[in-house]
Amino acid sequence: QLQASGGGLVQAGGSLRLSCTASGRTFNRYALAWFRQAPGKEREFVAADKRNPSRPLYADSVKGRFTISRDNAKNTAYLQMNSLQPEDTAVYYCAAARVTSVYYTLTADVTDYKYWGQGTQVTVSS
Repeated sequence: QLQASGGGLVQAGGSLRLSCTASGRTFNRYALAWFRQAPGKEREFVAADKRNPSRPLYADSVKGRFTISRDNAKNTAYLQMNSLQPEDTAVYYCAAARVTSVYYTLTADVTDYKYWGQGTQVTVSS
């Protein structure tokens, strides 16, 4: 089970950090991802990371502004969002996919993630 938190209202240029806490004892066996969905739009990929090796995958729209990280000891993943813009306004979801081998490749495909959190609203005002 995934629980996302940390959303809120922020002015353009501001920052927020989202958290995604997972229950269970096998957190480090999962790739973690963030997606977002704006009103009237499809859910889109934001960022993903797996434990080892950690080579995060980012959507082009957030590269250089967002950073995904994880603390396996706390069963928590984070999304640090800087330089936020109004177009970043959306409900942000964390998702997880089981890492099945050392050759597992991170994916931006929403259908590859089996486990989802409830979403947290991020609103960026201009």
